[in-house]
Amino acid sequence: MAMITKAMAQDLDARHGVHGAISFRDSALGGVVAELRIAGATAAVALRGGQVLSYVPRGGIDALWLSPMSRLDGTKAVRGGIPVCWPWFGPHPSDPGQPAHGFVRRADWHVISTLAGADSAAISLAYRHPDGASAAPWRHLELVIEVRLGTTLDIALTTRNCGDAATLISQALHTYFRVGDVSAIGIDGFDGCDYIDKLDMSAEKTDSGSTLLRRQRGPIAIAEEIDRIYLGISDVVTVSDPILDRRITVANEGSASTVVWNPWIEKAARLGDLGPDGHHAFVCVETANADTDRRIVAPGGSHLLRTAIAVAPL
Repeated sequence: MAMITKAMAQDLDARHGVHGAISFRDSALGGVVAELRIAGATAAVALRGGQVLSYVPRGGIDALWLSPMSRLDGTKAVRGGIPVCWPWFGPHPSDPGQPAHGFVRRADWHVISTLAGADSAAISLAYRHPDGASAAPWRHLELVIEVRLGTTLDIALTTRNCGDAATLISQALHTYFRVGDVSAIGIDGFDGCDYIDKLDMSAEKTDSGSTLLRRQRGPIAIAEEIDRIYLGISDVVTVSDPILDRRITVANEGSASTVVWNPWIEKAARLGDLGPDGHHAFVCVETANADTDRRIVAPGGSHLLRTAIAVAPL
C-alpha cells in the first residue's frame, strides 16, 4: 500500500502540483494528502473522503483537531478535521444498516483542478458514485468540494443533479475545531435561535407530532455532552477560546442549520477513537443542511454549501 500511495502522490504532484503552493504526498496516516501553502498559512486535504485534515493560519497553530488514532486506510471514517457528511446527515433516513453520515467519508475522491496565485491556493476534488452501483437515488448526483486557502480557509461543497428526478439530501461540513479546553470556550451567534436537543428525544415532539424547539439565550457554554441542531442561524458564528487566546469565526452560505456537538466523557469513552481526554480538546461547529433544513436538488440543478473559517487573536 505504501508503494502504491507514494506512486499516486508522485503522479498527482507531476500533473497537479504548483511549485511552492500545492504538493501531494504519501501521508503517515496511510493515504495521499494535498498540501496547500500560501503566505505562511497551510492546509492539508485527504483524497480519501475529500476531507480537510489541517488548517494552520499564518503565525498560529492548527485551527482543527485531528484524533491521534486517525488513519486514511478506509477501515473507518477519520475522526477530526472537516469530514464531509453526504448525502445524508446522521443515520440513513430509512435503512439503519447504512453508515452514519453517508458514504463519501470513506470513499476516494478525484482531483479536478488546482490553482495558485499571489494570495490564495485552491484544490477541487470530485466524487461520483461508481457506475453500476446500487445507490439509488444518489447515483445521479455529483459532488464537488473546493478548498481555498488564503487569509481564511474557504470550503465550498456543491451537489449537482445530473439525473431526471429531484433528490432530497441532508449534509454537513462536520468541523472539529481545536480548543484549549472545551469547558472554557464560548460560542456566539445563536442568541435567540431555536434548536433541537438531540439528547432529549422524548421532548423533541409535541403531542401533535410537530417538532418541539428550545431557544438559546446568550452564548453557548459546554459543561456536559451537547448535541444540538440550531435552526435559522445567523450568518456568522464565533468560538472564543481564552486558553489559546484566539477567536475562530465561521461564516456560512447555503445553510440554515448548524450542529454543535461534543461527546463529553462517557460517550467519548464509548467512541474509542478520541485518545485520552480527547473530548476536552475540540468542539464541533458544523455548517449543515440538517433536519428541517434538508434540501431538494432539482434535475439539472445544484446546491452550494459553503463555510469560511478565519482565526484572530482575542
